[in-house]
Amino acid sequence: GIAIRARKEAESTPALLAAVARMGMDSGTGNVFADGKGYAFPAAALINGSLIHSLDFDDTHIAATVHPTAPVLAAALAAGQMVSADGANVLAGVIAGYEVMCRLGRALKPADHYDRGFHPTATTGAFGATVAAGRALGLSPEQLSMALGICLSQSAGSMQFLVNSAWTKRFQVGNAAMVGVIAASLASEGFIGAADAVDGDAGFLKSYAPDPDPTLAVKGLGDFWETLEIGVKPYPSCRFSHAAIDGIVDIVGKGVNESQISEIAIGLPRKGMDLTALPEEFRRKPKGVVGGQFSMHFTAAVSAQTGNLTWDDYARYLDDPTTLSLAERIVVSEDPQMDAIYPERMGGKVTIQFRDGTSQNRCVEIPRGEPENFPAAGLHQSKFLSLAEPVLGDAAVGLHERLISFAQAETVNTLFG
Repeated sequence: GIAIRARKEAESTPALLAAVARMGMDSGTGNVFADGKGYAFPAAALINGSLIHSLDFDDTHIAATVHPTAPVLAAALAAGQMVSADGANVLAGVIAGYEVMCRLGRALKPADHYDRGFHPTATTGAFGATVAAGRALGLSPEQLSMALGICLSQSAGSMQFLVNSAWTKRFQVGNAAMVGVIAASLASEGFIGAADAVDGDAGFLKSYAPDPDPTLAVKGLGDFWETLEIGVKPYPSCRFSHAAIDGIVDIVGKGVNESQISEIAIGLPRKGMDLTALPEEFRRKPKGVVGGQFSMHFTAAVSAQTGNLTWDDYARYLDDPTTLSLAERIVVSEDPQMDAIYPERMGGKVTIQFRDGTSQNRCVEIPRGEPENFPAAGLHQSKFLSLAEPVLGDAAVGLHERLISFAQAETVNTLFG
């Protein structure tokens, strides 16, 4: 659903597709959501991965602080199309990719990895995508080891996009998906990659974090599934903002007029402050959709007025004077209690001071969408249809049915029929 809506509405999509065409990658049998054109398989992975991440509405593994589906699913679909894989084999690749990506994210220690300027979804996503593509292609263990060594040379992603709300946030996740397809394809043909790609002296963990713990990558392997720790987003914004938004929505119900609010005080973990609240002046007046998605001030101001936060709200409120005025009255600070539970939890505290002298506060340790606070199946369908129907119309219902039964599909192409 996210990819379908982003194909038509994300402001970065036209430039991405134009560049793919200019590079001669817009001819082939690789499919892209909501797009009738065929692409080279690596390009299909690049585009689908970028689209899935473009609305910042995709899933999250909090302890690893990554969004697994964008790079992993995009790579598995492209590789699956290369060999006409069935749904079950593609899904097996997706789950394998999830496990590798999330376990590497844990082993890096997310805050440390962030502090070095890396975007974990892109860096660990390249490895998850490689494993997903490799499983879909049917690589042997030896070939998959070589694929990871090839991936090591390409794993990249920088948080510098925050400075000017750059579209590289989306691209580098799509690039991770493409890296996975390229690495797995090279390995399938006997190309030799670096050995000990993950835990070698110049391997991924030691190169990308100051104090990694490799034991976290294999802890409970075979008994504990990181896949079951993945949550889904109810709001299209940075996951660090969601607990606070939940608290605000619980207080305001369907929303209140901004004139009724004197101040909103929000407490976040330190890393949440870094990503969504600092520098304060920039966050209070975000530029572009990416800037709004990473602004605790803006997302709080919208949710206080509407009792929700939707994709369409960015077009409605990014330049809205009333919303920006309320953002000036929102104060975000580091909260020791929220720091103490991160990275296992992304919590938030909220206090709303009303002009009538009353106040209400909330503390949310487990935001909506986490496995312990998971939405019912009907809400999943509603989210999908709300995103896909404006593009596909009545065909969205049929696509949803094919997605739900994908494990039984005879071919991956059923998703693109």
